[in-house]
Amino acid sequence: MESSNSFVSDTDFCKICGSVLPLPGLEDFVVCRRCDAKIDVRNFDGLETTSKVTFNDRKVALKKTSSASSAKPAGPLVDRKCSRCGHEGMTYATLQTRSADEGQTIFYSCPDTVR
Repeated sequence: MESSNSFVSDTDFCKICGSVLPLPGLEDFVVCRRCDAKIDVRNFDGLETTSKVTFNDRKVALKKTSSASSAKPAGPLVDRKCSRCGHEGMTYATLQTRSADEGQTIFYSCPDTVR
């Protein structure tokens, strides 16, 4: 059965199924792990891959966190008394901290207590 190119893409992707191809090794062909298509390793000659990491500006990030911490905490409010200050009404958030067959952990925070 003759295969046809279904995708027009970069050399890093299979032209039959579109999957990301593994890196070339010592063999004459790169074999797609999804559809077993064989691509001649010479197609990868001279191919360069570059990447760029851009970090967020630290000063801007600090301003955002300081303004967020000064604002009242958002989230659902429940009738619960704060053990630190005695304020009635706390916000909460849930998080799955253990395995899926156990319940979620509930974290309560007081809108009046600032840490």
